[in-house]
Amino acid sequence: MKLTTLTDEARLALATLGDRAADLVSPTVRLGVTGLARAGKTVFITALVHNLVHGGRLPLFRAYSTGRVTGARLEPQPDDDVPRFDYEDHVRALVDQRIWPDSTYRISELRLTIAYESASYFRHRFGPGKLHLDIVDYPGEWLLDLPLLGKDFATWSREAIAMARSPARIVAAAPWLARLDSVDPAAAEDEMVARELAALFTDYLRACRADENAMSTLPPGRFLMPGDLEGSPALTFSPLTETAETAPGGSLGRMMARRYEAYKSVVVKPFFRDHFARLDRQIVLVDALNALNAGPAAVADLGAALTEILGCYRPGSGSWLGSLLTRRIDRILIGATKADHLHHADHDRLEAILSRLLAPAIERASAAGARVEVAALASVRATREGVVIQDSEKLPSIIGTPLAGETIDGETFDGKSEIAFFPGDLPNNPESVLSAPDSTSELEPSALRFVRFRPPALERTAEGITLSLPHIRLDRALEFLIGDRLA
Repeated sequence: MKLTTLTDEARLALATLGDRAADLVSPTVRLGVTGLARAGKTVFITALVHNLVHGGRLPLFRAYSTGRVTGARLEPQPDDDVPRFDYEDHVRALVDQRIWPDSTYRISELRLTIAYESASYFRHRFGPGKLHLDIVDYPGEWLLDLPLLGKDFATWSREAIAMARSPARIVAAAPWLARLDSVDPAAAEDEMVARELAALFTDYLRACRADENAMSTLPPGRFLMPGDLEGSPALTFSPLTETAETAPGGSLGRMMARRYEAYKSVVVKPFFRDHFARLDRQIVLVDALNALNAGPAAVADLGAALTEILGCYRPGSGSWLGSLLTRRIDRILIGATKADHLHHADHDRLEAILSRLLAPAIERASAAGARVEVAALASVRATREGVVIQDSEKLPSIIGTPLAGETIDGETFDGKSEIAFFPGDLPNNPESVLSAPDSTSELEPSALRFVRFRPPALERTAEGITLSLPHIRLDRALEFLIGDRLA
């Protein structure tokens, strides 16, 4: 997928050369953290920092568990024009209030500096090492905009309208499509019509994202996360019917096409140039359980969205000389989040489902030289495991406190009561989640039920010291993403 011009590449090469010069003094890894809405990006970053700063239990993170990491601290971030990730407020939400912090709606950054002793005899002679980990948090929905750089307004309109008319989306799209059919793209440009169409189009995207539909392919990403661009002309447009291609000057069709191009210039290109193209490593967090709750159409759409996202990266493990001018993402971790909502026996199955959904994209990235792994994880573990007896059968269960308003079998929870809950078993065959249940399917309707749980009350030692946030495989994620840079 071609996302840049020669001019863009020249600017990126100069920026990369400057970054590499700085790395000679202070080695840095820029880690991108992304995922679609409610995948757990904010929680992942908060838990990662909290465990490293406060002495977490990280046995699989070898530099840490062997004592070679001697400390970690937050420092001022390098980019003054990027908002700081609000780590302290997020920790208070998790630890003191036991609520999940607000979701990512804009880009943010945090620098964590890790002090360590090298395992190499040669490097060890030069004294302690220091690695800056610059964590860049951004909404995955923004990645779904990057393919727009290679599409004109007519192409995007055709694809968006065809998708809206698919069986899984037609109900949510009905009000927007009905109004669209009554609009003449050749008519004179009209701000009120443009605003009405943009609002209906946004309502349709929002309905697709709701839990009962759980669709994931929802560009343009800023329509759902407008930030400081809310109400601007760059976000006041909508796909139009094919007749927009021949609309005359001064028409609604030309107006919409102009604003679409402005969206790409003002929103998409700066994000790619200033942030996305500067990453070294990447973790993509995925809430597959929400899609599984919604059914095969949502699972297939999640796979399509994630394939688009992975197709935007520049994977590879280029030569030392080439890396002076061009950044390549050499490690990509796909994290299946909320693994604590399943019994541990199902974690391998969750990983298999994601691996099946993303097989072509993973194969392309691996062929380009990048290492790609899939891991089931919970950045903050909100449950523990137990057993429930149902019809004289012992079933592996999870125990936790559902969020207020969550419902199971008609019972609505108050956010205070702890329950033991059997969520069902994931199928052994990943193909089962992509097709409608039938007599041969492993996955029956309503066989899986996932609810959201409150963050845990943190344990305290006998001395009254509060322990770090519990997790599932956060240490494995750290080992994969930065373990080699602490060798």
